[in-house]
Amino acid sequence: MSRLLVIGCGGVAKVAIHKCCQNSGVFKELCIASRTKEKCDGVKQELEGKTETVITTAQVNADDKEELVKLIRSYRPDTVLNVALPYQDLTLMDACLECGVDYVDTANYEPENTDDPEWRAIYEKRCQEEGFTAYFDYSWQWAYKEKFEKAGLTALLGSGFDPGVTSVFSAYALKHYFDEIETIDILDCNGGDHGYPFATNFNPEINLREVSANGSYWENGHWVETKPMEIKREYDFPQVGKKDMYLLHHEEIESLAKNIPGVKRIRFFMTFGQSYLTHMKCLENVGMLSTSPIEFEGKEIVPIQFLKALLPDPASLGPRTVGKTNIGCIFHGKKDGKEKTIYIYNVCDHQECYREVGSQAISYTTGVPAMIGTALVASGQWKKPGVFNVEEFDPDPFMDMLNQYGLPWVVEENPAVVE
Repeated sequence: MSRLLVIGCGGVAKVAIHKCCQNSGVFKELCIASRTKEKCDGVKQELEGKTETVITTAQVNADDKEELVKLIRSYRPDTVLNVALPYQDLTLMDACLECGVDYVDTANYEPENTDDPEWRAIYEKRCQEEGFTAYFDYSWQWAYKEKFEKAGLTALLGSGFDPGVTSVFSAYALKHYFDEIETIDILDCNGGDHGYPFATNFNPEINLREVSANGSYWENGHWVETKPMEIKREYDFPQVGKKDMYLLHHEEIESLAKNIPGVKRIRFFMTFGQSYLTHMKCLENVGMLSTSPIEFEGKEIVPIQFLKALLPDPASLGPRTVGKTNIGCIFHGKKDGKEKTIYIYNVCDHQECYREVGSQAISYTTGVPAMIGTALVASGQWKKPGVFNVEEFDPDPFMDMLNQYGLPWVVEENPAVVE
């Protein structure tokens, strides 16, 4: 039996909490903590009487390490699940180390202020050495490896869908279908429609920064960087249909290049409609995607944070979003000396997700694997000292739990490939 502290109460957090409460055999007790305690109380109220998990709530500022340490010491969880913001990853890892608690998250660290001189110096050195300019990467969290090993604690990074499930698909493909994987194409398709002229399906700040940045992919041992949205392909997604997709930089490329031996190329593609891209380009052109503070009427504001306040809350999209997502990986490699290609993917229906947990499918596809990774650490199946990405563990129990908790997957032999 495990006691879990969940940091965050947005769309993904709510799904993860619902799923933890469905898995009360592992999660006997659960505390939901966020900057806004009222949101936590609302989720607790939704679930009371429907689960055997004992739920409590707390207020915490996840940017403040001392507040986090105080909360962790008072609640005494076995594991902390971070479904707050990637900006807070390092603060939470520090707090977990100080308190002797295992740590799980869904997205790698990135700084809130990309103009911070101390961070900028390290970033620019990395850009020169590694050859990609994305603001997010795993180096900051991988640097905690020795600290977690010495403390005898586990830090599980990137237990969402992509990263997360796509990484587990990769480990599963290598274990069961290939002697050697040569190429991986990760395809993220959202065929849903929420009816708004413009909205993002997860945190607008993180989403828009990611999409407007340079793309990059891994090929023959090094990074190849592209201009934003420079590489476009069309793919016919099972149960969704033909969609335009664009090559982006994504963090699991970095960890898979390290952890899948001999892989020659890894690419990540995401689908976007023309309306979304037009809105985004306009906002970028007028400076609304900037993370640099500006002064407005005597106050300092960050343009992208102001934009976030204007856009629909992703957690509110559930009732109005229709359609399906299809997220998966196309693998090419060799088995017993012969060429082989397979496609492992999940299809998720927005309205089915809403009926089950009051969420759209984007939050659902991240929240379910957040629970699964946390359960595997909490139950000891994925517990060992250090800092790990999900593909470094045995994929089989994770794949079994995807089927059990609402994200069934398909293995398709000889699929259409991406040129």
